[in-house]
Amino acid sequence: MKKEHVLVIGGSKGIGRTVVQTMAQRGYLVSVISRKQPQEKTEKVHYWDADITKPGRFLKVFNEIIRRQGQLNHLVFCQQFRGVGDDWAGQIETSLTAVKHVIESAVDHFENVKGRNTIIVVTSIAGRLIAAEQPVGYHVAKAGLEQMTRYYALALGAKGIRVNAIAPNMVLKEENKDFYLRNKKIYDLYRKISPLGRMVASDDVAHTVAFFCSSQSAGITGQILVIDGGVSLQEHAALARALMSLDGTQITQKNRQQKKFS
Repeated sequence: MKKEHVLVIGGSKGIGRTVVQTMAQRGYLVSVISRKQPQEKTEKVHYWDADITKPGRFLKVFNEIIRRQGQLNHLVFCQQFRGVGDDWAGQIETSLTAVKHVIESAVDHFENVKGRNTIIVVTSIAGRLIAAEQPVGYHVAKAGLEQMTRYYALALGAKGIRVNAIAPNMVLKEENKDFYLRNKKIYDLYRKISPLGRMVASDDVAHTVAFFCSSQSAGITGQILVIDGGVSLQEHAALARALMSLDGTQITQKNRQQKKFS
């Protein structure tokens, strides 16, 4: 039986690497484009190096992938701007301009099997909420990716291509695992504010990518699925009160009323 072909953009580290490992384990034919090839490669995965913000180099590599590996079934975006210099320009170029160019270059190279073809964008919950540690360009780029997901879902539906996005919050991955193990207070805080009592891991994102690639999601397109363990469900003031209770300060409806009328 012919394997379905998935191309992962930005699959050399972080969430992208876990997506690559997961899809390979599930029997997909996996191709990866990243700026640099990883030092440790996943068995039976095919790697190419190209900067997707350089259209000429990308198209040369992309055409070679199609020639060697065959038409696409799935296209997954996991790339991040990790450069130096103008952060605003870098975020817009890497997350918006390049994604638009890659999608519009790839759209005629999907296999002619309607309903089985997908595009999946791994973005961030910063597309709708503010993460104070990230610059404004990061937020604008992630918000733009959400709207781009809806636009292409509508535009490409007739071609049988479904387009969805995944928006995780803070993700536990190989690159930051040591930090959280050394800073247990921060790790425990994330666990306590999550209704599920744990941080989201890169496996959670990768398994959702696999779900969107499967026939089990055949009726879903144009959706942005938040993966945050339920943290963003909580009303802000209630979350603040919960954090205060961690320091021994208890605020309840009853003692709030007492404070109000005292």
